[in-house]
Amino acid sequence: MTARQAWMSILVVAVGCGGDAATPGSTGADDARARLFARADSFELDTPYELPPGETLHHQTAGFASTMCSAVFLTGLDPADAAANVGGFTSPFEERHHVVDTLVDYERQLVSLTLPDGVVRTAKRYKNQGCVPLAIGEDSVHFTPSDVPRNLPPAESTPWPMGDLLPAEPWPAEVDMARVTQALDEGFGPPEARTLALLVTYKGRILGERYDPEVDIHTPLESWSMTKSLTGTLMGVLIQQGEYELWQSAPVPEWQTPGDPRQQIRIGDILRMSSGLRIRAPGDPDYDESIGYPDHLWLYTGSANSYAWAATRPQQWPPNTVGRYRNTDPVLASYLIRLAVEGRGENYHAFPQRALFDKIGIRDAVIETDPYGNFLGQGRALMPARDWARLANLYLQDGVWNGERLLPEGWVEYASETAPAWVADGRLQYGGSHFWVNTDGRMPIPESAYQMNGAGGQSATIIPTHDLVVVRIGRYTGASEGGRALRRAFELLMQAVPPVAGG
Repeated sequence: MTARQAWMSILVVAVGCGGDAATPGSTGADDARARLFARADSFELDTPYELPPGETLHHQTAGFASTMCSAVFLTGLDPADAAANVGGFTSPFEERHHVVDTLVDYERQLVSLTLPDGVVRTAKRYKNQGCVPLAIGEDSVHFTPSDVPRNLPPAESTPWPMGDLLPAEPWPAEVDMARVTQALDEGFGPPEARTLALLVTYKGRILGERYDPEVDIHTPLESWSMTKSLTGTLMGVLIQQGEYELWQSAPVPEWQTPGDPRQQIRIGDILRMSSGLRIRAPGDPDYDESIGYPDHLWLYTGSANSYAWAATRPQQWPPNTVGRYRNTDPVLASYLIRLAVEGRGENYHAFPQRALFDKIGIRDAVIETDPYGNFLGQGRALMPARDWARLANLYLQDGVWNGERLLPEGWVEYASETAPAWVADGRLQYGGSHFWVNTDGRMPIPESAYQMNGAGGQSATIIPTHDLVVVRIGRYTGASEGGRALRRAFELLMQAVPPVAGG
């Protein structure tokens, strides 16, 4: 979320609570902003802030190299298309002109970008760990890459959702399929939306899907912070397996010195973006870019041990008091996942496939890592639209798949309820398990809906009242027009599909 988006969210909340007109500079908006800041100040702890090391342009170019590498070697896009349209979050488009030389090496599957000062930023694909941004001056990673096996039957001969075969039965009589088709057409949007995939399921069945000619049902697509919800789900799997409890103190090794106040941070706080750890993020309401490069982005582009940085940040507020969208929390959730999996002697990089993906039919997912093999679980997974739909339908099925409970009882309720610290802040946007909620009614669908959400207009929306899942993924530069198109699709789907009993 950009600073502008955070500001607009405050304005929406001010109007929803009976404030003045939602225009920047209005008395109601100013009052809401002042209350938000005053509340945070009242909990502020006296701890220092440390700026991440390195130069901003070097980090931005590392993000550019990673984006190009993933787009070309995982998604299969043309390099020029990727440079112009993909991955603006960690690599602002307006800063890409600084690159004076571009190397796209198809044989070695790497991208190297040279800057005027001679610094070269390289990202290279490493088997199933995807594209990794290498540290300046280094030509390899600090872990052993591996191919992760898929333990699934052939997709082409296996019925959906465990495979690709779709049923031939008539469409459900209660569904207006003509309007569903209209919703798909409208939701895909005009060329300016740059949509790559749009898919709708009803009661787990695919009602329809649309794809850009450059991709297909197996193409891994950039999803950004949708990955956070995947990370939250993997934590849910571990809790169901008995490795952790949701409300236990998070056993981060760096916090175990006697008297460390971070021992009060619970796993459930981390999954609600409510840990209170001190970093800077572009989505902070008081974000000041003049201070320097923010940790929130550095955790993608620093080419360092991202888990170590996140685990050594001090507290800014007590846990579960202030809600802020900061990457320390999903990074720490990923760290805890690695600790648990390796602690029982298992292959960390194979864990998502073995414990979750193989269970629900996901074959084409890639979760990328930093140079130390740590999953960048805050936003670097690439998955096809169908795989995101499978994951979303796991939540519609209360965490049960083919009769096996993969997520704990009550997990879906935790994921879809607004986090208390965010409620206290007056920003009714974030839930548990790293999901966005619709409590403020910003989307034209029921307030009980919730989303996996990512920068650039990426989303998988779960609408329990109608047993619907809607996945929309596109090129980053189409986010605004794509968002308008998706809203039109939501409006039509609410007319096409009746509420389900007890939904």
